[in-house]
Amino acid sequence: MSGRDIRAVLFDLDDTLFAHRESVEAGIHAHRAALGGAFATVEPASEFARWNALEEEHYHRYLAGEVDYLEQRRARARAFVAPYGIELDDEAALRWFADYTEHYRTSWTLHADVHACLAALAPRALGIITNGDLAFQTAKIVGTGLDALIPLGNLIASGEVGVAKPDARIFQLAARHFGVEPSQACYVGDRLHTDAIGAARAGLLGVWIDRPGLATDEQRAEAAREGWP
Repeated sequence: MSGRDIRAVLFDLDDTLFAHRESVEAGIHAHRAALGGAFATVEPASEFARWNALEEEHYHRYLAGEVDYLEQRRARARAFVAPYGIELDDEAALRWFADYTEHYRTSWTLHADVHACLAALAPRALGIITNGDLAFQTAKIVGTGLDALIPLGNLIASGEVGVAKPDARIFQLAARHFGVEPSQACYVGDRLHTDAIGAARAGLLGVWIDRPGLATDEQRAEAAREGWP
């Protein structure tokens, strides 16, 4: 890999190994159908786009320390139902989100290329760095059988260590966990800045995986500025 002696290959979880976007889309549509009424009549693509945007907004507020993990869930539930004229108190918002999560869970799966990819990387050590809550991310790994390929002890979650990507400290912590120098580790993720550039600036080999193939000219230019062809 890039002429380096790579001894550990680390991955992002959501939308890199775990098919998060697909599960979210199936989950929110199933939840809307279960709620019925006006929820089931709005065009599905627009509602998925709105739910996805709310996740981006409020989950990143959580990562930035502006709100706690449960509050970002409450905020997403409240904002989604607001156009329907519904107001949710704290308990009702968490209950609404929990019902959505049950639908989300039924669609959990890995991307089709994961098993072959991880097998091809042997005998290098494998691990995961994820921006998220340790318990919930662990549930995804166990629920998809990914723990048979990457030991749970090799999962580093921002919610547990107190620092999130793209902060260099979480990447460097991961390198220490595997007993390697940052230059001996590779990190693969679906977000250009949060994953690939963040890892590269921390001294790792950063790899950006653009699964939907939607890289913009601006993103390509940013990658070039960071030294990638």
